[in-house]
Amino acid sequence: MSGIAEFRMPQAVFYGRNSLTVLGEQASLQGKKALLVSDRVMEQIGNVKRCQASLDASGVTYVTYLDVNSEPTDVHVAEALEVLKKNQCDLIIAIGGGSCIDAAKAVAVIATNGGYIGDYMGGKKAVSLDPIPLIAIPTTAGTGSEVTSVTVISNTKDDIKMMIRHPHFIPKVAIVDPILTLSTPPHVTAATGVDALCHAIEAFISRRAQPLTDILALSAIELITQNLRAAFNDGDNLDAREKMALASMQAGAAFPNSSVTLVHGMSRPIGALFHVPHGVSNAMLLPAVIEFTKDSAIDRLAVIGRLIRSDLKELSNEELAELTIVEIKQLCQDLNIPNMKTWGIDKEKFDRVVSKMATDALDSGSPGNNPRVPTYEEIVNLYHNCYDYDFKVQEWTAKS
Repeated sequence: MSGIAEFRMPQAVFYGRNSLTVLGEQASLQGKKALLVSDRVMEQIGNVKRCQASLDASGVTYVTYLDVNSEPTDVHVAEALEVLKKNQCDLIIAIGGGSCIDAAKAVAVIATNGGYIGDYMGGKKAVSLDPIPLIAIPTTAGTGSEVTSVTVISNTKDDIKMMIRHPHFIPKVAIVDPILTLSTPPHVTAATGVDALCHAIEAFISRRAQPLTDILALSAIELITQNLRAAFNDGDNLDAREKMALASMQAGAAFPNSSVTLVHGMSRPIGALFHVPHGVSNAMLLPAVIEFTKDSAIDRLAVIGRLIRSDLKELSNEELAELTIVEIKQLCQDLNIPNMKTWGIDKEKFDRVVSKMATDALDSGSPGNNPRVPTYEEIVNLYHNCYDYDFKVQEWTAKS
């Protein structure tokens, strides 16, 4: 790193079992009437009602918007914004996965700065006014959106996932209660967990990495590789859930303050065109992209290898970098991560749009932060490699 580094976080983070109990008090400090943004699953399992009870106890009134789905779109943002304006809300609370939180972030900024969410992509429209205060409550251990300055919203007209970054997208308050993640089903636990691992690995190998993000990213990698299988195999393992919630938050704090790289750049077009959930599309790409990157990031991948396999830390950096890839593939295999073919993406449609996907990936800017910056042709080849990628691990032994 050279020059001045910048690091931003929410003003307050409440973390730990039963931390949801602080919601009412914190909400009363931020506003009088809240827009509660969530989805129908959160409503069905009672998490929306838990929030409402806490708000009732603190005298904060509220209205709800519960129509966000697995991939937030500009339509969701516009609909939620209309509810906020109609009811003159002065506070937003988001509970759910990253989709709910990302949608709420967009509403918070547009409510005071105006325009269409896509206007803010690439800094085309300035964010000059403070957003509506936002309290973010994650129910998955994956996106880390509760602490990030990033929102990812799909443009439904152009089939583009817009990654928009600005300090004003950072929630005012984050409440990270691992108990809320107990309801996460295994396949979502797997996808969101690998998403968090992507955030951490990309933050660490990024060309824009810095010492503070390194500390958080490495801690997250260690926690995820030690606890994700346990959370996946036994959803009621609260110790594993708690460590995954912490890791997700750490990775979420790391990547917007350094950057994501090639995995995320390639992942967004898959989500936009084939409606694959963000965590799944990241997981589909991670091993192949790290293989592509390896020779340009041997030393950093070796650091990761020593964390994952401390029993083999005396190996050479080249061997540990290779071992890191093996361990990532094994984790994906253990978690039943699908490739694009297994997921059900039609090959003919894939072939028709792969050129657009590669162009959109490059246009996102994220590949430029990768240790090995890919060409358009290399991204096309990587997409084809990942379409039917084999996560099966071949027998590996050290060279020396």
